[in-house]
Amino acid sequence: MSTKPQGRRKAQPQADTAAAPEPSALWRRLVTAVRGGVTGLGEAIADSQALRILDEEIRDNDAELRRVRATLAETMARCKVAQERLAAANAKLAEYEGYALKALKSGEEQLARDVAGHIALLEIERDGHARQVGELTEGVAHLRKVVVQFEATIGRLKQQVDTVRATETVQRAQAAMASRRRDADGRVRTALDSLERIKRRQAERDIRLDAARIEDGEALDASLEARLRRAGIIAEEDRTEAVLSRLKDRRDE
Repeated sequence: MSTKPQGRRKAQPQADTAAAPEPSALWRRLVTAVRGGVTGLGEAIADSQALRILDEEIRDNDAELRRVRATLAETMARCKVAQERLAAANAKLAEYEGYALKALKSGEEQLARDVAGHIALLEIERDGHARQVGELTEGVAHLRKVVVQFEATIGRLKQQVDTVRATETVQRAQAAMASRRRDADGRVRTALDSLERIKRRQAERDIRLDAARIEDGEALDASLEARLRRAGIIAEEDRTEAVLSRLKDRRDE
């Protein structure tokens, strides 16, 4: 018997808890809403700064491209000098190899040996020039690729900026045109309403003028007839004869 009331007393707080949201849940929803507002504000600021950031990025890439092109020109010049030195070293080698061969043919083996030692030194120098030419050639090829990459990046950024600016210009023009059209439509509607009111007033005035003209005409006719009768120009009707004639007509019926 005593367990039933206890069960009802325990169930009551649970029902109240389900009906009202917990403070922690309210706090989580509030924090989420605030974060959403901050995120939206941040996105709006980022969008407003997008073109400025892209312009700065284009300028930075342009500056870096100029530096790379300057380095490329310098590297190409150094590579050309190294190639000339390599060609001179090869020519010197060919010259001394000819000397060594002539010495061997002449039986001057010691002289040929000395020339061979000098040729060995020339080959070391030649190999150094060849390595430098190879490294500079690779550097030129790499820098050319970098130049192409920078040019592609700058072209892509400029295209995006131009597209965004062109679209923005078109949209602003369309918005201005729509605003002017709305203003013009409002002015036209107001003018048309005024014209309608003017037309109604003019029609009412015409009616009043017509009525006045009719009244004036009738009054003028009555007054003129009265004056003509008084002057004896229009004879008065003999009503007695008219009444007698009408009675005779009724007798004969």
